[in-house]
Amino acid sequence: MELYGSYTSPFVRHCRIAFLQTELDFKFIEIDATQSAELSPTKKVPLLIDCELQLTDSTSILTHIYEVAGEEFLNDVEEVELYHMANTLLDAYVNLFMLAKFDGITPEKSIYLTRQQQRIESGLVAINNKKFSQALPLTHAEVRLAAFVDWATYRELLSLNDYPHLQQLLTLANTDPIFVETAPKG
Repeated sequence: MELYGSYTSPFVRHCRIAFLQTELDFKFIEIDATQSAELSPTKKVPLLIDCELQLTDSTSILTHIYEVAGEEFLNDVEEVELYHMANTLLDAYVNLFMLAKFDGITPEKSIYLTRQQQRIESGLVAINNKKFSQALPLTHAEVRLAAFVDWATYRELLSLNDYPHLQQLLTLANTDPIFVETAPKG
C-alpha cells in the first residue's frame, strides 16, 4: 500500500499511526499541495493506493487499514460522535488556516469564517467536557482528536490553557511512541 501525504497533515498522521499500530506494510510518499492536486481527484491528502483501490479520505483509508488488519474501527456511537466532532473542528481550523495563509482572509473579514471560528470555540468547549482514556491505548477517536489538537498547537492556532481535559489527552498521547514518531515535521 502507498500512502501519499505530508508530515504536517493531521489526517495523514492518523493514517500513518494506524499503519504503524497494525504493523501493515506501507510506503509513505511525501507530496505537496501541487502534487496532491495532480494525483488525487479530491485534490487533497491523504491518498491511499492499494493495487486497484484508490481512497481519498482519511476515514475510508482508516477503515480499510483496520479491515485489512482484521481489527474494528470506531466501535460505538459515542466514539463515532467524538471522531466526527474532531473532524468538524479540524476541517474548520484547516479552512481558517489555509484562507489566512494563502488569501489573507480572516474571520474578521468574513461572516462564514466567523461562523467557523464560533464552531471551533463551542466545539472545543463541548469536547473538553468529555471523558477521555486515562491510560494507553487511546481509542481511534481519541487518536484523531489528539492529532488534531497537536496540529492546532503546532500551527499556533490553539492554546490549551482553557481546555485542561484536552491538554491531559495530548499529554497522554505524547507518551505513545507511535504518536511521538509521527509528530508534525516541517
